[in-house]
Parts: sequence; C-alpha cells; structure tokens
Amino acid sequence: MKREDELIAAGWEKKFVTCEPRLSEMVEMYEEIGCEVHLEPLPSKEELDAESCEASGCTACFDVDRERYRIIFTRPKNQ
Repeated sequence: MKREDELIAAGWEKKFVTCEPRLSEMVEMYEEIGCEVHLEPLPSKEELDAESCEASGCTACFDVDRERYRIIFTRPKNQ
C-alpha cells in the first residue's frame, strides 16, 4: 500500500503541494478552521511511476529541490 493510500484510509484528505511561505500560511489557516494538518514529503522520483507523473502534471519545480516541498493533508479534528 502506498503512503498516500494509508493516509487516505486513516481519514486524511490530500489538499495540494507547496513550499514556504505558503506552506506555513496554509497550515495556520487549516488549523484555524478546525482541521488537523499532516505534512508529507514528496515521494522520490523513483517512487513515482509514469502514470502518476502524467496525472499530476508538470513536476519541474519539484525536481530542482524536492526537500522544499510538502504535501498538505487535512482531516477534521477528533477523527
């Protein structure tokens, strides 16, 4: 089972990928509206298969510096 599938099965909803300063802003916003927030690192290029790369669109920015980016997952608190 892929990590994303595990998170979804645990009630997390994938929102989007971003880096600072938007990352901190969005974490704060989601927490203010009552959500738990989980940040997940981007999968390595090796972990991505050709189908998922096509489905997600352009990844040029991620390929330059993958460590800067995080995937934001949220779920309602007390779940």
